[in-house]
Amino acid sequence: MNDNAFKILLVEDDEALRFIVQDNLTEKGYDVDVAEDGEIALELFKNNEFDLIVLDVMLPKVDGFQVAETIRKSDEQTPIIFLTARSMTEDKITGLTIGGDDYIPKPFSMEELLLKIKIFLKRSQSQPVVSGSPAVLKIGKFDFNFDDLSLTLNGEARNLTMKEAELIQFFAQNANKVLSRNEILEKVWGSDDYFLGRSLDVFISRLRKYFKADASVKIINLHGIGFRFSVKKDD
Repeated sequence: MNDNAFKILLVEDDEALRFIVQDNLTEKGYDVDVAEDGEIALELFKNNEFDLIVLDVMLPKVDGFQVAETIRKSDEQTPIIFLTARSMTEDKITGLTIGGDDYIPKPFSMEELLLKIKIFLKRSQSQPVVSGSPAVLKIGKFDFNFDDLSLTLNGEARNLTMKEAELIQFFAQNANKVLSRNEILEKVWGSDDYFLGRSLDVFISRLRKYFKADASVKIINLHGIGFRFSVKKDD
């Protein structure tokens, strides 16, 4: 195995699908550890460092949502892609809300999974840090710290996932500007591939909840165009 290969944790209880996905990932040069249930997945995560996690939702012993929640308590950065056979929008939103970066509904094509993995690994290896930007950025009443992945209001800090922090950073750098959906996807996700567009709306909803406590900060939806991160300055 190539010592420089990206290390991926694949968590899938379907033996046939697990073998197919592992085989394809290995063929692409990835170093893959596999788990057939949530308990094994958490044990592997505890004893190894992974660059990305592919996580089935419906798992024996500990389901995928619980696995993701546990992982996010100690690791906010490693990308998590959910695999789900569920068609319920609520389940997809749940997965993203607890810290997942994206999801793929079953049945899926290997091309789609490989594309998403490539995009997220690329993004995690080259974070958009702007030269000369302050460590703590004021956004309305909030203090945003990209390095610490935190958003603080009145002394209470909220931990962010890497993708949430990247999106907030990009919005803050372009406050009060009109941003197209494609531009946001390209800059934050590294691609404007339409598969990722489904996740953007969920992340926007999450950020709106985070900023709800300050009426001067709003993410305005511009129908047919994109969004504007509106931040009113004090008079």
